[in-house]
Amino acid sequence: MVGAFDYSHEGQAMDLTNRNNIRVSFTLPNQMMAAAQRNEQEESVAQGLVQTFKQHWPEFAMEAAELGLFMISACTFTVLLFHPRSVIASIVPDGILKRMLMGVAMGSTAISIIFSPLGKRSGAHFNPSVTLTYFRLGKVRAWDAFFYIVAQFIGSCVGVVIVTSLLGSAVANPAVNYAVTVPGPGGRLPAFVAEVLISFVLMSVVLRVSSTRSISRWTGLFAGALVATYITLESPISGMSMNPARTLASAFGASVWMSLWIYFVAPPLGMLLAAEVFTRGKARRTPMCAKFHHHNNHRCIFRCNFEL
Repeated sequence: MVGAFDYSHEGQAMDLTNRNNIRVSFTLPNQMMAAAQRNEQEESVAQGLVQTFKQHWPEFAMEAAELGLFMISACTFTVLLFHPRSVIASIVPDGILKRMLMGVAMGSTAISIIFSPLGKRSGAHFNPSVTLTYFRLGKVRAWDAFFYIVAQFIGSCVGVVIVTSLLGSAVANPAVNYAVTVPGPGGRLPAFVAEVLISFVLMSVVLRVSSTRSISRWTGLFAGALVATYITLESPISGMSMNPARTLASAFGASVWMSLWIYFVAPPLGMLLAAEVFTRGKARRTPMCAKFHHHNNHRCIFRCNFEL
């Protein structure tokens, strides 16, 4: 009986008694299969990206619009309350009263966006830290989270461009400086700790209120009240950001990049810690949905367990 078989390959025989030839004969098909699988995976990823965008682009556009409106409001009220030539700034003394008025303005802005048709449909995250946290909790799909975060960053920067075109040099005045968020006199460490704490508390409250059926419809009021309180009391420590996209937009306008990493690390860290506490506590709860306001007839694109 013949001890070897010859397979023709470009006119030459392959001796399968040779271990190297045997290894090649098995390796090539395996490599081809692996390459085919990689191509299929890449095609699947691309299809998922395109399909998600086609289906949910209105929500992505709404998230961009919401953060754009928030930045327009932030810069406008900063001009009104802090610009040296502002009538309001000349009447209201510096200090806690001025910060309180700013807090009320921005808290009201947040509440208005959450309860607006835009917020009711998109969920009113307008904060990459919030979206990332809901993604961690399994309520937001990967591509939705990706597009939400991209939209939030784009929307915030566009908002600053729009308000600059409307108010001109007033936004660039040193007393306004594009409503930039920077550490206070205490420095970076207190600012970092403060950002972690306020983000942790905000997300903890949002998760608990939005998952408590009797009060879930008022989640936006709780969030807005906390924003107002933080601006009044905490802003001298860190500038009160809780939002990487919000801080980047102001930094982009003012060209102030000092300690930017704080506002990219601390808010997500605080909110993710809140999610861990929420899910690992005694009750071991899971959020009903990723929307701040769900008592409406707008469609929901999240992994939703909310029932009226």
